[in-house]
Amino acid sequence: MKSAKSYIEENKQRFIDELIELLKIPSISADSAYKKDIKLTADAVKSSLEKAGCSLVEICETPGNPIVYGEKIIDPSLPTILVYGHYDVQPPDPLDLWDSPPFEPIIKKTDLHPEGALFARGACDDKGQMYMHVKALEYMTAQGELPCNVKFMIEGEEEVGSVNLGWFVEQNHEKLANDVILISDTGMIAKDIPSICTGLRGLSYVEVEVTGPNRDLHSGLYGGAVANPINILAKMIASLHDENNHITIPGFYDAVENLSGEERAKMAEAPFSKEAYCKSLDIEDVYGEKGYTTNERNSIRPTLDVNGIWGGYTGEGAKTVIASKAHAKISMRLVPHQDWKEITELFKKHFESIAPKGVTVKVTPHHGGQGYVTPIDTLEYRAASKAFEDTFGKSPIPQRSGGSIPIVALFERELKSKTILMGFGLDSDAIHSPNEHFGLWNYLKGIETIPRFYHHFTEMSK
Repeated sequence: MKSAKSYIEENKQRFIDELIELLKIPSISADSAYKKDIKLTADAVKSSLEKAGCSLVEICETPGNPIVYGEKIIDPSLPTILVYGHYDVQPPDPLDLWDSPPFEPIIKKTDLHPEGALFARGACDDKGQMYMHVKALEYMTAQGELPCNVKFMIEGEEEVGSVNLGWFVEQNHEKLANDVILISDTGMIAKDIPSICTGLRGLSYVEVEVTGPNRDLHSGLYGGAVANPINILAKMIASLHDENNHITIPGFYDAVENLSGEERAKMAEAPFSKEAYCKSLDIEDVYGEKGYTTNERNSIRPTLDVNGIWGGYTGEGAKTVIASKAHAKISMRLVPHQDWKEITELFKKHFESIAPKGVTVKVTPHHGGQGYVTPIDTLEYRAASKAFEDTFGKSPIPQRSGGSIPIVALFERELKSKTILMGFGLDSDAIHSPNEHFGLWNYLKGIETIPRFYHHFTEMSK
């Protein structure tokens, strides 16, 4: 019987080639023009689960993009692990900032990945990390090493807020029944410092529109006499933070949990180099809420950021115009206990209240989700920790993430299950950005580590 390491080494090139083929499909969920590619990707995931050893695989239709469900039930009396992942990806824009086409995967060596990294949209988020679980199942079934039951739920709308996942989960409690949910859609501190994500921020995403005159105006004839929606929008957005980068929306911080000095000290044990951080981003200094470290600002504190802003003339050359409308997309990352619907309503009320006369404001909520914190004294966490110890030779550090996976709170509410977040990406992998990539070492290490979680979880559940 081959060890996971031996099996991976023998099949390494095939594992990489299969992932490359999956990454070639532009499964962009935010753009309806890619509906055909979404279906192609779902079909590809279905085929890969069948080949990996699932005894039942089906494409489940939803009001939106399909969900791929698979299972391998070896004994109903044994524990069941539900693997969640997503096959949809972020839009690749801006395309001119990519060093290579986003859907033409290539392998390049980098300082952090001397063995090579796979560059493509979705390489890390989440096709590469999702596919680790498919290949881990292949190893376990091929070698007769699957110690428990496994189910897969791979969706196609995560990057647009998992619009129909709640609908699917609510209708399929029995189908999705499990003892623990396993997700790899997060990262770890470094290749030599494994970590387990124990907290996620929630999210509120809105779009705003400021309207002034009933048409675009000549800036010479009307400039200075009517409100310019772009100028007004810029002022309104600027007012959302004070001089300490504290968010000024009334009531925004009411439910924010302030961590104790002991907890903050524990967080500070995670290695962090400000110099290396700035160098990797080509910035002179960090920036954020006063009184908090960089690692605290991007994990345990809420934020408000403009994700896009537009209006008026943006083409080549000049056009002297006062635009009728200005727009912006704004996301708020929330911490546990902040309810995203309440925060969305607070934002809407405040943003409308600060608009001067001469313009009207429209706030359109897009999507959101709750934050999540998981304890580190559970059976699930201990099993994950042991898995990392087996393959990395050291205990992982518990770490809160600044990202959002809103469905984790949904799973706990609907399926009454705890979630374990075993991510293998790195902060430098440029997810959601041009030149997204995933280290080959990380990809293969994930395939090696995941079966150890199955083993330890089953043993500890006896």
